[in-house]
Amino acid sequence: MTMQTATRRTPTAAILAASLLSWTACHTPTVTPAQRHAAETRWAEDLQRFAAEDAAHPPRPGCTLFVGSSSFRLWHNLSEAFPDRCTLNRGFGGSQMHDLLALADRLVWPYAPREIVVYEGDNDIAAGKSPDQFYAEFRAFLREVHRRLPHARVYFVSIKPSPARESFWPMAQQANQKVRALADSDPRLCYIDVATPMLDAHGRPRPELFGPDRLHLNPTGYALWAEIIRQALNHP
Repeated sequence: MTMQTATRRTPTAAILAASLLSWTACHTPTVTPAQRHAAETRWAEDLQRFAAEDAAHPPRPGCTLFVGSSSFRLWHNLSEAFPDRCTLNRGFGGSQMHDLLALADRLVWPYAPREIVVYEGDNDIAAGKSPDQFYAEFRAFLREVHRRLPHARVYFVSIKPSPARESFWPMAQQANQKVRALADSDPRLCYIDVATPMLDAHGRPRPELFGPDRLHLNPTGYALWAEIIRQALNHP
């Protein structure tokens, strides 16, 4: 099985990436104080838990930060999957990209990570957000990373297909394609394709990778993710 991370640059991909960048320049979302307060209120329990963990075991700068929604939050043995790295898991609830953008002051910048592995988009698309909206929010987050942590590399874990959200998969694919095109034009961004290996020969989500809710991964699914993400991190 071939594990693909950042895609090779092609004239077509470059044109698409330029088009996306042009679109984003006119549609870049900003986070207002009210939105930041709302996010802090909604995710207060998670933020308190992270603060307690930081106080008990202060993370050292330069770690690999995993941040995003519940697919990361429920990855309980994440550190064991990457034994050669200092890792920090800051997955929180059913978050969306705008939550990560609003809470980056709490969840990203203070850790000064060397690498940021992001998993968002699953909940965004399921909540009715368009691929363009998701892309604009991700692009805004990426711009902030480039501004605040210029030496950090961002790894975008593709939105996964799942049996529970199979009807949303076409829209999720569009969002993935937009980020993949952006990765072709940005050497500090790597697109990690976990989606393709999660599909069967008929293009359907492989049920053996999921737990009873048919949405979140089981140990077999996480083992697959760990293999793919390790390859991307070790061969950027």
